Amino acid sequence: MKVNFLSRVVVASVISGALLMGTGIPANAQENANKQQRKQERKAEQRQAAQKQDNKQQRKQQTQAEQQQSQAAQKQANKQQRQQQTQADQQQQQSQAAQKQANKQQRQQQTQADQQQQQSQDAQTQANKQQRQQQAQVDQQRPSNNRQQRVEQQQQRETQYREQYAQQQRLTQQRSAQLQQQRRTAQYRYQQQYLLRLQQIRLEEARRYTSNRNLYFYAASNYRYSRGGSYYETNQYGANLLRQAVNYGYEQGFRSGQADRQDRWNSSYQDSYAYQDANYGYSGYYVDQSDYNYYFREGFRRGYEDGYDSRHQYGSYSNGRYAILGSVLSLVLNLESLR
Repeated sequence: MKVNFLSRVVVASVISGALLMGTGIPANAQENANKQQRKQERKAEQRQAAQKQDNKQQRKQQTQAEQQQSQAAQKQANKQQRQQQTQADQQQQQSQAAQKQANKQQRQQQTQADQQQQQSQDAQTQANKQQRQQQAQVDQQRPSNNRQQRVEQQQQRETQYREQYAQQQRLTQQRSAQLQQQRRTAQYRYQQQYLLRLQQIRLEEARRYTSNRNLYFYAASNYRYSRGGSYYETNQYGANLLRQAVNYGYEQGFRSGQADRQDRWNSSYQDSYAYQDANYGYSGYYVDQSDYNYYFREGFRRGYEDGYDSRHQYGSYSNGRYAILGSVLSLVLNLESLR
Protein backbone atom coordinates (compact mmCIF):
# COMPACT_ATOMS: atom_id res chain seq x y z
CA MET A 1 0.00 0.00 0.00
CA LYS A 2 2.77 2.37 0.88
CA VAL A 3 4.50 1.59 -2.40
CA ASN A 4 1.46 2.34 -4.38
CA PHE A 5 0.82 5.53 -2.49
CA LEU A 6 4.37 6.75 -3.09
CA SER A 7 4.15 5.82 -6.73
CA ARG A 8 0.98 7.78 -7.03
CA VAL A 9 2.58 10.79 -5.39
CA VAL A 10 5.58 10.64 -7.71
CA VAL A 11 3.38 10.28 -10.73
CA ALA A 12 1.26 13.24 -9.61
CA SER A 13 4.34 15.36 -9.02
CA VAL A 14 5.68 14.48 -12.44
CA ILE A 15 2.38 15.29 -14.06
CA SER A 16 2.15 18.60 -12.18
CA GLY A 17 5.67 19.55 -13.15
CA ALA A 18 4.95 18.67 -16.74
CA LEU A 19 1.88 20.77 -16.68
CA LEU A 20 3.78 23.65 -15.09
CA MET A 21 6.54 23.40 -17.67
CA GLY A 22 4.00 23.27 -20.45
CA THR A 23 2.40 26.52 -19.35
CA GLY A 24 5.71 28.31 -18.48
CA ILE A 25 7.41 27.97 -21.83
CA PRO A 26 4.94 30.14 -23.76
CA ALA A 27 4.99 32.83 -21.02
CA ASN A 28 8.78 33.07 -21.16
CA ALA A 29 8.71 33.42 -24.94
CA GLN A 30 6.22 36.27 -24.77
CA GLU A 31 8.25 38.03 -22.14
CA ASN A 32 11.39 37.63 -24.19
CA ALA A 33 9.60 39.02 -27.23
CA ASN A 34 8.38 42.01 -25.23
CA LYS A 35 11.87 42.62 -23.93
CA GLN A 36 13.24 42.42 -27.42
CA GLN A 37 10.61 44.86 -28.67
CA ARG A 38 11.30 47.32 -25.85
CA LYS A 39 14.98 47.01 -26.57
CA GLN A 40 14.38 47.81 -30.22
CA GLU A 41 12.13 50.71 -29.25
CA ARG A 42 14.84 52.10 -26.96
CA LYS A 43 17.35 51.77 -29.77
CA ALA A 44 14.94 53.54 -32.12
CA GLU A 45 14.45 56.29 -29.53
CA GLN A 46 18.20 56.57 -29.10
CA ARG A 47 18.63 56.78 -32.86
CA GLN A 48 15.93 59.49 -33.03
CA ALA A 49 17.58 61.37 -30.16
CA ALA A 50 20.94 61.07 -31.90
CA GLN A 51 19.33 62.22 -35.16
CA LYS A 52 17.77 65.18 -33.37
CA GLN A 53 21.11 66.03 -31.82
CA ASP A 54 22.76 65.78 -35.23
CA ASN A 55 20.05 67.98 -36.76
CA LYS A 56 20.42 70.46 -33.94
CA GLN A 57 24.17 70.53 -34.39
CA GLN A 58 23.76 70.95 -38.14
CA ARG A 59 21.31 73.85 -37.66
CA LYS A 60 23.69 75.42 -35.18
CA GLN A 61 26.57 75.08 -37.58
CA GLN A 62 24.39 76.39 -40.42
CA THR A 63 23.33 79.37 -38.31
CA GLN A 64 26.93 80.09 -37.34
CA ALA A 65 27.99 79.84 -40.97
CA GLU A 66 25.19 82.19 -42.04
CA GLN A 67 26.07 84.61 -39.25
CA GLN A 68 29.71 84.54 -40.24
CA GLN A 69 28.77 85.14 -43.87
CA SER A 70 26.42 87.97 -42.87
CA GLN A 71 29.05 89.52 -40.61
CA ALA A 72 31.67 89.22 -43.34
CA ALA A 73 29.30 90.81 -45.87
CA GLN A 74 28.41 93.55 -43.37
CA LYS A 75 32.07 94.19 -42.66
CA GLN A 76 32.75 94.40 -46.38
CA ALA A 77 29.80 96.76 -46.86
CA ASN A 78 30.94 98.88 -43.91
CA LYS A 79 34.43 98.96 -45.32
CA GLN A 80 33.18 100.09 -48.71
CA GLN A 81 30.91 102.64 -47.05
CA ARG A 82 33.82 104.01 -45.02
CA GLN A 83 35.92 104.21 -48.16
CA GLN A 84 33.13 106.02 -50.00
CA GLN A 85 32.61 108.34 -47.01
CA THR A 86 36.33 109.03 -46.87
CA GLN A 87 36.35 109.86 -50.57
CA ALA A 88 33.27 112.06 -50.11
CA ASP A 89 34.91 113.82 -47.15
CA GLN A 90 38.06 114.37 -49.15
CA GLN A 91 36.07 115.77 -52.06
CA GLN A 92 34.10 117.99 -49.69
CA GLN A 93 37.28 119.22 -48.05
CA GLN A 94 38.76 119.94 -51.45
CA SER A 95 35.56 121.76 -52.46
CA GLN A 96 35.56 123.75 -49.20
CA ALA A 97 39.22 124.59 -49.64
CA ALA A 98 38.55 125.74 -53.19
CA GLN A 99 35.56 127.78 -51.99
CA LYS A 100 37.64 129.33 -49.21
CA GLN A 101 40.31 130.23 -51.72
CA ALA A 102 37.70 131.72 -54.04
CA ASN A 103 36.17 133.68 -51.15
CA LYS A 104 39.61 134.88 -50.14
CA GLN A 105 40.28 136.10 -53.65
CA GLN A 106 36.87 137.76 -53.76
CA ARG A 107 37.54 139.50 -50.46
CA GLN A 108 40.90 140.67 -51.72
CA GLN A 109 39.30 141.98 -54.89
CA GLN A 110 36.53 143.59 -52.87
CA THR A 111 39.08 145.14 -50.54
CA GLN A 112 40.96 146.56 -53.50
CA ALA A 113 37.71 147.88 -54.97
CA ASP A 114 36.76 149.39 -51.60
CA GLN A 115 40.16 150.99 -51.30
CA GLN A 116 39.89 152.44 -54.77
CA GLN A 117 36.42 153.71 -54.02
CA GLN A 118 37.56 155.17 -50.71
CA GLN A 119 40.46 156.88 -52.43
CA SER A 120 38.06 158.26 -55.01
CA GLN A 121 35.72 159.47 -52.29
CA ASP A 122 38.61 160.98 -50.35
CA ALA A 123 39.77 162.76 -53.47
CA GLN A 124 36.23 163.94 -54.07
CA THR A 125 35.94 165.13 -50.48
CA GLN A 126 39.21 167.01 -50.78
CA ALA A 127 38.09 168.57 -54.04
CA ASN A 128 34.80 169.60 -52.47
CA LYS A 129 36.65 171.06 -49.50
CA GLN A 130 38.88 173.08 -51.78
CA GLN A 131 35.84 174.15 -53.73
CA ARG A 132 34.13 175.32 -50.55
CA GLN A 133 37.23 177.21 -49.49
CA GLN A 134 37.37 178.88 -52.84
CA GLN A 135 33.67 179.57 -52.63
CA ALA A 136 34.09 181.06 -49.16
CA GLN A 137 36.74 183.39 -50.49
CA VAL A 138 34.46 184.39 -53.34
CA ASP A 139 31.58 184.91 -50.91
CA GLN A 140 33.68 187.38 -48.94
CA GLN A 141 34.15 189.45 -52.06
CA ARG A 142 30.66 189.18 -53.48
CA PRO A 143 27.19 189.27 -51.93
CA SER A 144 25.84 185.91 -50.82
CA ASN A 145 23.07 184.07 -52.67
CA ASN A 146 24.41 185.22 -56.02
CA ARG A 147 22.42 183.42 -58.69
CA GLN A 148 25.31 183.04 -61.13
CA GLN A 149 27.48 181.57 -58.42
CA ARG A 150 24.88 178.93 -57.63
CA VAL A 151 24.45 178.10 -61.29
CA GLU A 152 28.16 177.44 -61.67
CA GLN A 153 28.27 175.44 -58.44
CA GLN A 154 25.33 173.34 -59.57
CA GLN A 155 26.98 172.63 -62.90
CA GLN A 156 30.06 171.38 -61.11
CA ARG A 157 27.93 169.11 -58.91
CA GLU A 158 26.19 167.60 -61.91
CA THR A 159 29.48 166.94 -63.68
CA GLN A 160 31.04 165.32 -60.64
CA TYR A 161 27.98 163.19 -60.04
CA ARG A 162 27.94 161.86 -63.61
CA GLU A 163 31.59 160.85 -63.31
CA GLN A 164 30.98 159.16 -59.95
CA TYR A 165 27.90 157.40 -61.32
CA ALA A 166 29.91 155.77 -64.12
CA GLN A 167 32.37 154.38 -61.57
CA GLN A 168 29.53 152.99 -59.44
CA GLN A 169 28.12 151.09 -62.42
CA ARG A 170 31.30 148.99 -62.64
CA LEU A 171 31.20 148.28 -58.91
CA THR A 172 27.56 147.18 -59.23
CA GLN A 173 28.43 144.33 -61.57
CA GLN A 174 31.25 143.12 -59.34
CA ARG A 175 29.05 143.17 -56.25
CA SER A 176 26.21 141.29 -57.96
CA ALA A 177 28.54 138.51 -59.10
CA GLN A 178 30.10 138.27 -55.66
CA LEU A 179 26.73 137.95 -53.88
CA GLN A 180 25.67 135.17 -56.25
CA GLN A 181 28.90 133.27 -55.66
CA GLN A 182 28.45 133.62 -51.90
CA ARG A 183 24.84 132.41 -52.24
CA ARG A 184 23.58 135.44 -50.33
CA THR A 185 20.14 135.23 -51.90
CA ALA A 186 18.37 137.76 -49.69
CA GLN A 187 21.14 140.36 -49.96
CA TYR A 188 21.32 139.88 -53.74
CA ARG A 189 17.55 140.35 -54.03
CA TYR A 190 17.75 143.47 -51.85
CA GLN A 191 20.56 144.92 -53.99
CA GLN A 192 18.55 144.40 -57.18
CA GLN A 193 15.59 146.19 -55.60
CA TYR A 194 17.92 148.96 -54.45
CA LEU A 195 19.29 149.48 -57.96
CA LEU A 196 15.83 149.50 -59.52
CA ARG A 197 14.48 152.00 -57.02
CA LEU A 198 17.66 154.09 -57.38
CA GLN A 199 16.94 154.63 -61.06
CA GLN A 200 13.32 155.56 -60.37
CA ILE A 201 14.26 158.12 -57.73
CA ARG A 202 16.89 159.68 -60.01
CA LEU A 203 14.18 160.36 -62.60
CA GLU A 204 11.80 161.72 -59.96
CA GLU A 205 14.48 164.02 -58.53
CA ALA A 206 15.41 165.24 -62.02
CA ARG A 207 11.79 166.21 -62.73
CA ARG A 208 11.47 167.88 -59.32
CA TYR A 209 14.68 169.83 -59.84
CA THR A 210 13.52 171.00 -63.25
CA SER A 211 10.38 172.41 -61.64
CA ASN A 212 12.19 174.10 -58.73
CA ARG A 213 15.47 175.06 -60.37
CA ASN A 214 14.89 178.82 -60.57
CA LEU A 215 13.39 178.92 -57.09
CA TYR A 216 16.44 177.15 -55.74
CA PHE A 217 18.86 179.59 -57.37
CA TYR A 218 17.08 182.57 -55.83
CA ALA A 219 16.39 181.03 -52.40
CA ALA A 220 18.56 182.46 -49.63
CA SER A 221 20.58 180.28 -47.28
CA ASN A 222 18.65 179.83 -44.06
CA TYR A 223 20.32 176.79 -42.45
CA ARG A 224 23.76 175.94 -41.19
CA TYR A 225 25.23 172.49 -40.48
CA SER A 226 28.63 171.22 -39.43
CA ARG A 227 30.63 168.28 -40.71
CA GLY A 228 34.25 167.41 -40.20
CA GLY A 229 34.83 170.46 -38.03
CA SER A 230 33.59 172.91 -40.68
CA TYR A 231 30.30 174.79 -41.04
CA TYR A 232 28.27 174.93 -44.24
CA GLU A 233 25.19 176.88 -45.24
CA THR A 234 22.26 175.77 -47.37
CA ASN A 235 18.74 176.85 -48.19
CA GLN A 236 15.45 175.04 -47.66
CA TYR A 237 15.97 172.78 -50.69
CA GLY A 238 19.37 171.62 -49.45
CA ALA A 239 18.09 171.10 -45.91
CA ASN A 240 15.22 168.95 -47.15
CA LEU A 241 17.61 166.86 -49.23
CA LEU A 242 19.90 166.25 -46.26
CA ARG A 243 16.92 165.14 -44.13
CA GLN A 244 15.94 162.86 -46.97
CA ALA A 245 19.47 161.43 -47.06
CA VAL A 246 19.31 160.38 -43.39
CA ASN A 247 15.81 158.90 -43.77
CA TYR A 248 16.64 157.05 -46.97
CA GLY A 249 19.82 155.79 -45.35
CA TYR A 250 17.93 154.42 -42.35
CA GLU A 251 15.34 152.68 -44.54
CA GLN A 252 17.89 151.07 -46.85
CA GLY A 253 20.12 150.13 -43.93
CA PHE A 254 17.20 148.38 -42.21
CA ARG A 255 16.41 146.34 -45.35
CA SER A 256 20.07 145.44 -45.90
CA GLY A 257 20.45 144.34 -42.26
CA GLN A 258 17.33 142.18 -42.58
CA ALA A 259 18.76 140.54 -45.71
CA ASP A 260 22.08 139.69 -44.03
CA ARG A 261 20.22 138.22 -41.06
CA GLN A 262 18.09 136.09 -43.40
CA ASP A 263 21.26 134.90 -45.18
CA ARG A 264 22.85 134.21 -41.77
CA TRP A 265 25.74 136.42 -42.81
CA ASN A 266 27.99 138.21 -40.35
CA SER A 267 26.87 141.72 -39.45
CA SER A 268 28.81 144.23 -41.56
CA TYR A 269 27.02 147.37 -42.74
CA GLN A 270 30.16 148.62 -44.48
CA ASP A 271 30.09 145.53 -46.73
CA SER A 272 26.70 146.51 -48.18
CA TYR A 273 26.68 147.94 -51.69
CA ALA A 274 24.08 150.52 -50.65
CA TYR A 275 26.38 151.84 -47.91
CA GLN A 276 29.29 152.05 -50.34
CA ASP A 277 27.18 153.74 -53.02
CA ALA A 278 25.28 156.09 -50.65
CA ASN A 279 23.65 157.91 -53.62
CA TYR A 280 20.13 156.62 -53.06
CA GLY A 281 17.93 159.69 -53.58
CA TYR A 282 20.74 161.92 -54.86
CA SER A 283 20.88 163.20 -58.43
CA GLY A 284 23.56 165.85 -58.24
CA TYR A 285 21.33 168.73 -57.08
CA TYR A 286 21.13 171.21 -54.19
CA VAL A 287 24.03 169.90 -52.01
CA ASP A 288 27.46 168.42 -52.63
CA GLN A 289 27.58 164.67 -53.17
CA SER A 290 30.02 164.09 -50.32
CA ASP A 291 27.61 165.77 -47.89
CA TYR A 292 24.72 163.66 -49.09
CA ASN A 293 26.82 160.48 -48.91
CA TYR A 294 27.91 161.27 -45.36
CA TYR A 295 24.39 161.75 -43.99
CA PHE A 296 23.01 158.80 -45.94
CA ARG A 297 25.64 156.54 -44.32
CA GLU A 298 24.86 157.94 -40.88
CA GLY A 299 21.24 156.89 -41.32
CA PHE A 300 22.22 153.60 -42.98
CA ARG A 301 24.43 152.48 -40.10
CA ARG A 302 21.64 152.93 -37.59
CA GLY A 303 19.05 151.31 -39.83
CA TYR A 304 21.30 148.32 -40.51
CA GLU A 305 21.78 147.69 -36.80
CA ASP A 306 18.00 147.80 -36.23
CA GLY A 307 17.30 145.53 -39.19
CA TYR A 308 19.99 142.98 -38.37
CA ASP A 309 18.95 142.80 -34.69
CA SER A 310 15.22 142.94 -35.55
CA ARG A 311 14.49 145.97 -33.38
CA HIS A 312 13.45 149.64 -33.66
CA GLN A 313 15.93 151.53 -31.52
CA TYR A 314 16.61 154.34 -34.00
CA GLY A 315 13.48 154.32 -36.12
CA SER A 316 9.93 153.09 -36.65
CA TYR A 317 7.81 151.27 -39.22
CA SER A 318 4.57 152.70 -40.57
CA ASN A 319 2.56 152.27 -43.79
CA GLY A 320 5.19 150.01 -45.33
CA ARG A 321 8.05 152.47 -44.72
CA TYR A 322 10.94 152.56 -42.28
CA ALA A 323 11.75 156.04 -40.98
CA ILE A 324 14.33 157.31 -38.52
CA LEU A 325 13.07 158.89 -35.31
CA GLY A 326 12.82 162.68 -35.31
CA SER A 327 15.06 162.97 -32.26
CA VAL A 328 17.74 160.85 -33.91
CA LEU A 329 17.42 162.82 -37.15
CA SER A 330 17.94 166.10 -35.30
CA LEU A 331 20.95 164.68 -33.49
CA VAL A 332 22.56 163.37 -36.69
CA LEU A 333 21.86 166.38 -38.92
CA ASN A 334 22.13 169.16 -36.33
CA LEU A 335 20.70 171.83 -38.61
CA GLU A 336 20.75 175.35 -37.21
CA SER A 337 18.40 178.01 -38.45
CA LEU A 338 20.08 181.24 -39.56
CA ARG A 339 16.92 183.27 -38.98
